[in-house]
Amino acid sequence: QVQLVESGGGLVQAGGSLRLSCAASGSFFSISSMGWYRQAPGKQREVVATITNGGSTNYADSVKGQFTISRDNARNTVTLQMNSLKPEDTAVYYCNALVVVSSTPYRSLSVWGQGSLVTVSS
Repeated sequence: QVQLVESGGGLVQAGGSLRLSCAASGSFFSISSMGWYRQAPGKQREVVATITNGGSTNYADSVKGQFTISRDNARNTVTLQMNSLKPEDTAVYYCNALVVVSSTPYRSLSVWGQGSLVTVSS
């Protein structure tokens, strides 16, 4: 069983910073891509940022230059550094990982964290 555990959400004033972390645990072969998604009240879940196991990153246009995603492959962790936060960044943030549970035959699972509430006050 593979589990993602998130930490680091909370309440911050506009212009402040928060750092979200996510750690994978359990039995698996490797982790392919990892990412962060968010869901604001009354809205659909959207991708925030993703990172491959080689370190290639992609960001939603709304957070480019504001958020930074990074990962530690040795520790199976992914981090989202969020700066210059705005009230519109308020959402539940979810960590996601594409986990390879078997190499032969190849089998992977998309695993989600429990969600972390980020609230940005104006």
